Amino acid sequence: MSRIVHLAVKVNDLEEATKFYSEVFGFTEVKTGRNREHISRHMTDGHIDFTLMKYDSEDSHEATLAGEGPRLHHWGVTVDDQELAAEKIKQYGGTILSQKGEGALKFRAPDGTIAEVVKPGRYNEK
Repeated sequence: MSRIVHLAVKVNDLEEATKFYSEVFGFTEVKTGRNREHISRHMTDGHIDFTLMKYDSEDSHEATLAGEGPRLHHWGVTVDDQELAAEKIKQYGGTILSQKGEGALKFRAPDGTIAEVVKPGRYNEK
């Protein structure tokens, strides 16, 4: 069964955003690390992976794809078969954005929303 397991939010200030989501909603930090052109801080409410993303530069390739300013960056859903999901995404008008072999298969839905399909267990699920 598919379910949403991941939300990523592009932020301007990583520390300020961390404090906000920790203090207001009680999210806890899981890990922080560099990923290509940004720093990702993974947090959780105990059920989903909530990631804050701070880009090195608004002019970077990935930041430009994400759009200007703070915003929902992408969301992720688990699937048992990424290849089948990729076929369906293309069949229904979506565009595959990531390379084969990456853990998360990123895509753009026909309306422009960016999301990813991942295998179960990619994020700390309960």
